[in-house]
Amino acid sequence: MALSAQQTRMLDILARRAAWVTAAELAHDLGVTTRSIRTYAAALGDLVESGANGYRVRSEAYAAHLDDTEAAEPSVGSPQERLVFLARRLLDEPEGVDVYEAAESLFVSESTIESDLTRLRGILADTELALQRQGPVVQLTGPEIARRKLISRLFRDEMRQGVVDVARIQEAFASRGLAEFKSDLVGMLDARGFFVNEYGINDVLLHMAVALDRVAKDRVLPAAGDPEVSEGIRALADDLGGLIDTHFDVALDPTELRYLAILLRTRVIAPGAGRDPVEEFVSEHDLEVVRGIVARASTEYLVDLRDENFIVRLTLHVQNLVARAHEKTYSRNPLTRSIKSSYPMIYELAVYIASRLQTAEGIEVNEDEIAYIAMHVGAYLEQQSRRRDAVTCAVVCPNYYDMHILLRERLESALGDELDVTSVITSTDVDWAALDADLVLTTIDPRGRRENAVIVQPFVTETDVEHIRQAVARIRRQRRRARIKNDLLEYFDERLFLRNFYARDALTMIRALGDRMIAVGAIDQDYVDQTIEREQMSSTAFTDSLAVPHAMTMSAKRTAIAIVVNDTAMDWGDARVNVIAFIAFDAGGRASFQTVFDQFVEVFGDREAVLGLIRRADTFTAFIDELVRIIDS
Repeated sequence: MALSAQQTRMLDILARRAAWVTAAELAHDLGVTTRSIRTYAAALGDLVESGANGYRVRSEAYAAHLDDTEAAEPSVGSPQERLVFLARRLLDEPEGVDVYEAAESLFVSESTIESDLTRLRGILADTELALQRQGPVVQLTGPEIARRKLISRLFRDEMRQGVVDVARIQEAFASRGLAEFKSDLVGMLDARGFFVNEYGINDVLLHMAVALDRVAKDRVLPAAGDPEVSEGIRALADDLGGLIDTHFDVALDPTELRYLAILLRTRVIAPGAGRDPVEEFVSEHDLEVVRGIVARASTEYLVDLRDENFIVRLTLHVQNLVARAHEKTYSRNPLTRSIKSSYPMIYELAVYIASRLQTAEGIEVNEDEIAYIAMHVGAYLEQQSRRRDAVTCAVVCPNYYDMHILLRERLESALGDELDVTSVITSTDVDWAALDADLVLTTIDPRGRRENAVIVQPFVTETDVEHIRQAVARIRRQRRRARIKNDLLEYFDERLFLRNFYARDALTMIRALGDRMIAVGAIDQDYVDQTIEREQMSSTAFTDSLAVPHAMTMSAKRTAIAIVVNDTAMDWGDARVNVIAFIAFDAGGRASFQTVFDQFVEVFGDREAVLGLIRRADTFTAFIDELVRIIDS
């Protein structure tokens, strides 16, 4: 299906959002009328679904459309496609590209090519590459390593979701057998006792495919003599060279292999079980830096991260992150957006850690790298929270030999720390009203008690386990929402409720809300400045509808929330939001911050609920009523 640029943009917007998107929002994003949106939707046909709440993409049809698009012959019709085409020609043709010849081959004017070259200069601004001009001929100058980084960057930018795919690498660089090479590489790393980061390994395979392609074109890295590298890197380079020779019948020189081994070490692998990571991989200086940052984060957010094993693992990651940051070759993280929206408090902790790393190491940490830190923090905290947040459970299983014992063992085996079995009733005469556990699991009819009871089979099935997990999740959600309801209502202030209040951009909105919060004595100017600093680290748009600007320290004069509810969404980072909640917590509110922050994002993560809030919350009282209704539902 041939789509216009606007239809393609509309499809991309819908694909990025899991929920419905209204015609008004799409019209605003595309700069057209809602009538045009209806026309585009009709042209997209089965790719999109329309309903009372707007439009959304049909997943299966969209996936098939992507496959068809990728299988089609590449074109150079759009400005981005021309840009990539020119960059690749400049990379492959050291003698340069003639502007007039390029314009003729692409069926565009010379001025169009000149405009494309201006855009390309912007991309090259933060690299070691530059364009040089002699008459109509343009040349790309700079070191080979920078050229390879540009090739990798252009390839990643072409990927719709930012995830590097082995099949696409094979297709782009004619590197057949890459999947088999990857399998053997992972096997080799596993045998050497390393953990492998699956999200990073394809990125290294891309660099390797680029290296093989450039070497085949006689574009090799300059020899670097015999630089000082660790024995671990040397051994990794030797193993890598053997695998490449076996699979691709190419003998890369030591400089190429050392470069790939360093990429592998800093992006993909970490020492696994049976290794001594402290002695072999982690410097005492780096450990002390991370210990200090973790201690401050633990104090600021009232969580206990001061576990030595966790700190060592995080330090290993930080060392690699610092190396990538100095090279400005960050690792893409396909889970960044979902981590922000699903685990906002964990992401916030990661932002705090990243901000301190920036100061300590003099580097920049981007959103993808922050999300990797969040994955480390989240994995550790999840282990702790499961133990603390266990749901108490009473098991009713009338005595028949040792059936009740087997049932309890099966439950504890399947559900681990999620359940705390506090009592087992083996009689059929049960005083159901006296059971005070959070959850009742019973093999007999609970006599009308259904609210927190789950009927299970004496020999628990996978279906039973799934039903129990759903019940546990529901109970935990009810607990959290009961806490947030009390806290939230205490922190809202009618003077800080604004309806259809707009600003030019996110930072202007923060300043405007900050002025109002200063006027009511909630914060000072320093808190506003800290909030702007936090926003510049990573966007606080945690869902497609909600932004929660805030500072990284609990330094407000008093806890308060300024709330803006707008009919029309405004740009906030990469998202467009209708609700902005400027949250300020004082030192005494540390304990509440975690609960309020996480659950506030959860409540506003439901697109349908947000749309209902926007329709009904025309006054402060109506806003509070609707918020309570959403929480209670």
